[in-house]
Amino acid sequence: MKTQITTGNAPSAIGPFSQGIRAGETVYISGQLPISPETGSMCEGSIGDCTRQCLKNLEGIVTEAGGTLADVVKVTVFLTDMADFGAVNEVYAEFFPSPAPARSAFAVAKLPLNGRIEIEAIALIPRK
Repeated sequence: MKTQITTGNAPSAIGPFSQGIRAGETVYISGQLPISPETGSMCEGSIGDCTRQCLKNLEGIVTEAGGTLADVVKVTVFLTDMADFGAVNEVYAEFFPSPAPARSAFAVAKLPLNGRIEIEAIALIPRK
């Protein structure tokens, strides 16, 4: 059985998908663009600012599911410019201290709404 996770602490889905889905203890968090849930606007700051917004959105969904970022076991980062990789890592380390989750990073041609970064994750969060 799967359960939808929805929160106002992350932007609403911009298509036919859920912010997150719980299947047992596994929580799948959809890719988070750097969109402010308060204003609905896309981050126009540095890649560090945009990374921070993506991770705050992801954290909002994990929190709604009853967990913390320490419960995240796998992250995937999508970038439109791999030259941003170092700056992304600096902010990422603020949210995921050691031991950090497993991670993949990919360069992509384009992201929805012309975003520069998108981050998705998988977490293991026991039901309470």
